[in-house]
Amino acid sequence: MKKRRRIRKVRVIITVVFIIGIGLLLRNLFEQGNESQERTPTPITNKEIQLEAKSFTTEATISAIGDVLLHNSVYEGAKTDSGYDFRPMIEKVKPYLQEPDFLIANQESMPGGVEIGLSSYPSFNSPHEIIDALQEAGVDMVTNANNHSLDRGEKALNSAITYYEEVGMPYTGAFKSVEDQNTVRTFNVNGISLAVLSYTYGTNGIPVPEGKDYMVNLLDENRIIKDIEKVKMENDVDLIVLGLHWGQEYQALPTKDQQTLAQELTDAGADIIFGHHPHVLQPIETRKTVDGREAVIIYSLGNFISGQTGESKDLGGVINVKVNKAVEGTKTTITYPEIEFKPTFVAKDPTYRYMMYPLEEAEKLGLTNHSVVDVNSHMSTYMTTSLR
Repeated sequence: MKKRRRIRKVRVIITVVFIIGIGLLLRNLFEQGNESQERTPTPITNKEIQLEAKSFTTEATISAIGDVLLHNSVYEGAKTDSGYDFRPMIEKVKPYLQEPDFLIANQESMPGGVEIGLSSYPSFNSPHEIIDALQEAGVDMVTNANNHSLDRGEKALNSAITYYEEVGMPYTGAFKSVEDQNTVRTFNVNGISLAVLSYTYGTNGIPVPEGKDYMVNLLDENRIIKDIEKVKMENDVDLIVLGLHWGQEYQALPTKDQQTLAQELTDAGADIIFGHHPHVLQPIETRKTVDGREAVIIYSLGNFISGQTGESKDLGGVINVKVNKAVEGTKTTITYPEIEFKPTFVAKDPTYRYMMYPLEEAEKLGLTNHSVVDVNSHMSTYMTTSLR
């Protein structure tokens, strides 16, 4: 009897403990649930997370130099035991090339390299090494649509492009494929985005190979306007920059056709035009477009380096366009608070060794009769403000 009572007593105790345990467990779960509910954050409404539109300004200097046209006298002067070295020719103007945030050069003679044979006027092919020298000096991009683009055919063009890609030099204007041509070259410089397009009036009568229209962008007004519209639609850029090979050789002022085309292209959306081909300097123009933007046109930047001499063909320069971007809420305004032109001069000694100088230095050394004052006066012919 005692044993049975003891068993019942144990069972009662176990049952009571079990009931108490269940009660404590349920209480803990209930308290945790309440605590969890108390910690649930209040949802944030769209109104509360909406940020005010930011306002800021930023600046960049977008620059260009003129024609890089390597006659045989130039590349022979750069010849070394192991190849070609153009760096000593550029050394004295290198500080000018180092200053801009983004610098474009017009590579007029195609650098197809020695493997296919170097050549001079009228059918140019230049050493690859000119690209090395330009890149080291500060050039960030080359335009290669010009009247000499097809001088040595597709082989030279593709060799040049292969080398551009090998050393990481962006290019535009002449291409290796349809895909290459359709790839718009865009850049972000200090928070200012730009697209660069390049076109030439022709190719010295050399026909573009059948079925390969992509090889060179030809200067057709309607085509350029369509390209500008496409860039604006597909790329969110602040600036559209054009490199145009146009005008009359050796003429100090632009033609009426150049001026008319410049107005139509800037009205269509181009913001800066860097002009090439005349081989002499032509003035800068600033204008208001039909939609109220500011636009800058440099009709010709002359020769950066070439074997041409006399009649101002030994003059070139660096055009520095300071671009200011002001963002206020959803509105972006682009202005050009400063345009600076730094003239350069190509000197050669009796042995045809070429050396480039800042024009001011060349004046002091007695190497030229050209003056900085006269050059800047000429370049500001159409401007209401003076050049720096």
